[in-house]
Amino acid sequence: MPLGHRVRVPAEAAARQCSLFDVAEPTIDSQFIGLNRTWLDDTAWVDHVFSWMSGADHVLTALVAELRWHQREVTMYQRRLPEPRLTSWWDVRGGRPEPLPLLNEARRVLAGRYAKPFDSIGFNLYRDGSDSVAWHSDRERFEHEDPVVVILSTGATRHLRIRPSGGGPSRSWSLGHGDLLVMGGSCQHDWQHCVPKSAQACGPRLSIMFRHHLAGHFAAG
Repeated sequence: MPLGHRVRVPAEAAARQCSLFDVAEPTIDSQFIGLNRTWLDDTAWVDHVFSWMSGADHVLTALVAELRWHQREVTMYQRRLPEPRLTSWWDVRGGRPEPLPLLNEARRVLAGRYAKPFDSIGFNLYRDGSDSVAWHSDRERFEHEDPVVVILSTGATRHLRIRPSGGGPSRSWSLGHGDLLVMGGSCQHDWQHCVPKSAQACGPRLSIMFRHHLAGHFAAG
């Protein structure tokens, strides 16, 4: 996975985000209580579970301190520019444990629910409202007929939007503080998603993405 230069994240960038509501030991909802499925069309769907992880903002604080962060370069307007977010990566190769034991449990529970071998976790850190990611589809579509991509949002609430790949009206989900969003079916083939910049000031958001890259040839997220 091509990466740009490594960066350091000030500890206070995450510490100040820790929510007063998240005071208990972080846990996940293995029963997926309150799951709501939205069909985008006949073959593409999105699952949403509000507050699937409790104590999620403490998870953000721990991961920001634990992970090695990088800033990739992307091509925009025919120029190579720093991507407006930070990234980190974990996968099963080499036998390294997940950065937090709770992520192992989450990966196991998600694999049982969606019957996919989630072997990789991508971490995307949006430091404030000026960080974003443009419209795109994830690269699993090159390796799998119906990939499932899981997004666990911690920290500040941000909008994730989904639209048809050829353009058109979008749908929006507000995600943060432990919310879960799962894109499945033909979603990566026929739809795009983005996290736009926020006009309002907001704290950091960490997107934890469970993926099944290694079931095919490895591809960058």
